[in-house]
Amino acid sequence: MSSTSAQPTSTRYRVAGMAILLAMVTYLDRACIGSLAPHIRRDLGLDETQMSMVFSAFALAYALFEIPTAWWADRTGTRRVLARIVIWWSSFTLLTAAAWNFASMVVTRFLFGAGEAGAWPGVARTFSRWIPRRERGTIMGIFFAGAHLSGGLTPLLVAFMLGFMGWRMVFVIFGLLGFVWALGWYRWFRNEPAEHPSVNVAERALIEAEREPASGHQAGWKYWRQLFGHRNIAALCFMYFPNSFVFYFCITWLPTYLNEKHGFNTTLLALFAGLPLILSVLGDLFGGFTTDAVTRRFGLRLGRAAVGGGAYLVAGAAMLGAAVTGQAVLAAVLISVALGASMFTLGAAWSTCQDIGGTHAGVVSAAMNTSGQIGALLCPMVVTFLHKTYHDWNAPIFLMGGLFLMGAVGWCFVNPNQRIFE
Repeated sequence: MSSTSAQPTSTRYRVAGMAILLAMVTYLDRACIGSLAPHIRRDLGLDETQMSMVFSAFALAYALFEIPTAWWADRTGTRRVLARIVIWWSSFTLLTAAAWNFASMVVTRFLFGAGEAGAWPGVARTFSRWIPRRERGTIMGIFFAGAHLSGGLTPLLVAFMLGFMGWRMVFVIFGLLGFVWALGWYRWFRNEPAEHPSVNVAERALIEAEREPASGHQAGWKYWRQLFGHRNIAALCFMYFPNSFVFYFCITWLPTYLNEKHGFNTTLLALFAGLPLILSVLGDLFGGFTTDAVTRRFGLRLGRAAVGGGAYLVAGAAMLGAAVTGQAVLAAVLISVALGASMFTLGAAWSTCQDIGGTHAGVVSAAMNTSGQIGALLCPMVVTFLHKTYHDWNAPIFLMGGLFLMGAVGWCFVNPNQRIFE
């Protein structure tokens, strides 16, 4: 099939499918530690503060290595970079099972985070080369839906597996899955549609017709000053901080909050610990469809910024509602709604990075995601501090509601029509 009038092939959707599998494995490995935390604390003798430091070690490394890894992916392509990322983090998922004390657990999770850094920007870079602009929000929504579906089911899966094995073996089994993905990705994927034998002329023309023009990649001061000095980067970073802060709460301290604050039994704990991520799947999907639909009708500014800002207002209201209600189930549901509304923004946020970044989409999305990882880094420690200071789990819930409202303000200053590198 060589004629441009032929029906385009669908290789780009198979690329998206591989990326979705990556997202699912990522969140399986990342979310399981929250459910396994009570068992880890008991066996290793860790207190609440030490467990917070274990959670934060991952986020610290992720933040430190996010931008350098994304820059590497922008320069060399994502075939080798994503394969290396998955092999590295899978190895340290396995090694988490060998931790014997607090120090070994912190080091292992730090190296786990260093290896996983750059995965999401690498996917954004891949989509910027493979997915037409008109489909990006939808594809990003489906991508995050796969991640959050996996994360939402993880507490239930872990609860089932603990009936047959210890927490160490859970890490071993989860770690092995990544090696299978890395082998398949490296053998099949190509950095550019033009390099892939399954892409016909029509599909290549469809992808490249809407793709941003290529520009050079540098490493000098001028390059980084142009990146970090652009108003869109500041607005994206300000907006994205609460997203990751609250998400990290949900995959780390939420089970403890549900148990200590509301006294949920094991069955309800597994259900409501996973519910925020289950509702996030709906937020991901509808958010992705919505940002593309509004963009086609009203343009990029409303399609990205208005959709994102509106969803954050809903998230803030729901989180504040969870803090003031006295009903346990309602509080758990409102927290889940808040996270789902927050995830509604992801299609708009990550598509904006591709819109304004072009061939630098990896670095641009990494800058935004690094801000999120700073939120993730601070979350366990801030939550622990507020809980100990006020002796009430509602204190961090109020904070997270306020952060969402601040994020809505940040969206007002995002302009996806302004490219960073012309």
